Amino acid sequence: MALPTSSVITLHINGERHTLPVDHRTTLLDALRERLDLTGTKKGCDQGQCGACTVLVDGRRTVACLQFAVAAEGREVTTIEGVADGDRLHPVQQAFLDLDGYQCGYCTPGQICSAIGVLAEHAAGWPSAASADVRPEAGPPPLTTDEIRERMSGNLCRCAAYPSIVEAVTRAAESGAGARTDAGPEAKEPAA
Repeated sequence: MALPTSSVITLHINGERHTLPVDHRTTLLDALRERLDLTGTKKGCDQGQCGACTVLVDGRRTVACLQFAVAAEGREVTTIEGVADGDRLHPVQQAFLDLDGYQCGYCTPGQICSAIGVLAEHAAGWPSAASADVRPEAGPPPLTTDEIRERMSGNLCRCAAYPSIVEAVTRAAESGAGARTDAGPEAKEPAA
């Protein structure tokens, strides 16, 4: 007897429930773009290397091309379409706009979702490879340019808008965007 290769799943995306049949091999990226017409999330390398498909799953950054849609069932998924509050842009979006943190714009949705995740991780006190003191009692490391570059290093920009991206993340952090949880659940503790 062969095991089933498809299921009907319910995804919670941007505050809405979507029930759809999917092949078990369907990635979250393909479910978003091809099945739900949420095309803001971009398909870049389709190998988890460029970050263009970054979304937030339960408030944590995820490359949607490497996550199966069935694994996202019952979790809160936030795409670029769900980041703004109506007509009011998220502080990260506004900073990208104000500081020209984009060029062609293809990577921008993934950059913005990643930056939102970065700021939540930083606010929660998570260190990075650039953090000088990684002890929990040290608290969040200063959000320096090197710290932001390291944390955003999984998101590539072919147009090389990196200086503006770093400046936009800095401005968003100064506006308190890391404390915002309305673009997805608050970042959870890192897995042990």
